[in-house]
Amino acid sequence: MILIITHKGDFTADFVIDKLNKQEIKYYRFNCEDIDKENYLFSKENHFTFQLSNLNSFHSVWFRRTKLPDLQVENESEKLYFLGEYDSLLNNLFMQLNTKKWLSNPTFVYQAENKIFQLQIAQKIGFKIPDTIITNQHSVLKGFLSKHNNNIIVKPLSQGRIRNDSGLKLIYTSKITTNIIDKIDTYSLTPSIYQEYIAKEYELRITVVNKKVFAAKVDSQKYDGTKTDWRKAKIPFEKYLLPIDIEIKCIELVQKLNLAFGAIDMIKNSKGDYVFLEINPNGQWAWLDIEAGLNISQEIITYLTE
Repeated sequence: MILIITHKGDFTADFVIDKLNKQEIKYYRFNCEDIDKENYLFSKENHFTFQLSNLNSFHSVWFRRTKLPDLQVENESEKLYFLGEYDSLLNNLFMQLNTKKWLSNPTFVYQAENKIFQLQIAQKIGFKIPDTIITNQHSVLKGFLSKHNNNIIVKPLSQGRIRNDSGLKLIYTSKITTNIIDKIDTYSLTPSIYQEYIAKEYELRITVVNKKVFAAKVDSQKYDGTKTDWRKAKIPFEKYLLPIDIEIKCIELVQKLNLAFGAIDMIKNSKGDYVFLEINPNGQWAWLDIEAGLNISQEIITYLTE
C-alpha cells in the first residue's frame, strides 16, 4: 500500500489518485490537517513504529505537502502551543514510518529547499549558475549592481508565497528598476537572492523521477510580462529533448540531494548555454502531463509500486 502525505487542497495528489483508482492500486491518503481527527499511536510494544488509522506498514510513501489543523482555540498563545505540538507530531510520524521507499524523504526535502545549498551542489556537478549574492550590506549590493551594469534580478530566499485576504500570492522574480537603484540606500535589505540578469532564449522545467527525466520548454521571451518570470502569465509548455550531458547532470543533482524527485528550473541563454536556476524538491508538474504529454504521473506510480 502507498501512503500519500498531503492536504485537501493538493490537486496534484488528486491527479495521481484518480489514476491509482483507475488502476486499482491500494493507497491511503493522509490529509495532514486532519491529524487531530485521525487515530494515531506510538507504543513501546511495537518499537514506537507509528500507527495511523490502524495501519503501520506501507510499501512506499509519497510525501507531497503538509498542513496543520485549523484549531478552534480562542486563546492565541494556547493555539500556537497546540499547533507546535501537532507540527512536532507530524515530524515524529515522518521519522518513524515503517517504509524504505520515499518520494522523497522529508528530511532531505527540507534540506534541499535551501537555495544556497542547491547552488553549491549544482556548481560542483558542473552546471553553469548565475553570479549570485545574498547580503544586507548596501555597499556590497551597489558593487554587485555596478559589476553587472545595474542589470540584476531579485527573488525570494524561500518559497516566495505571501498570504493576504484573498489567499496565497506569489512573489515573482523581478528586475531591480532604475528608480529603486537610485534610492537603494533608503531601503532595508531583507533576506533575498540577488543575481545577474541572464538574457534568455527560452526557459525549461525539468522534472526528475528517480532516474527518469522529463523536460518541457516555455517561450517566456515572447511577452514582456514574462521575460523575468514565466509564471506571470499562462504560456504553453511543450516537450523538449535535453542534451544527454545536461540530462545526466539533472539526475546526478537529484541523487546528490538524496531525493527521488526534483523539479528543476533552467535557462537556455542567448549564447546557447544551459544555466541552472533552482530545484524545487516537491514542485508542481501535473500541468506538464496535460499540456506537454510528459506522463510524469505514471512514472511516479511506477516508482511507488515497483
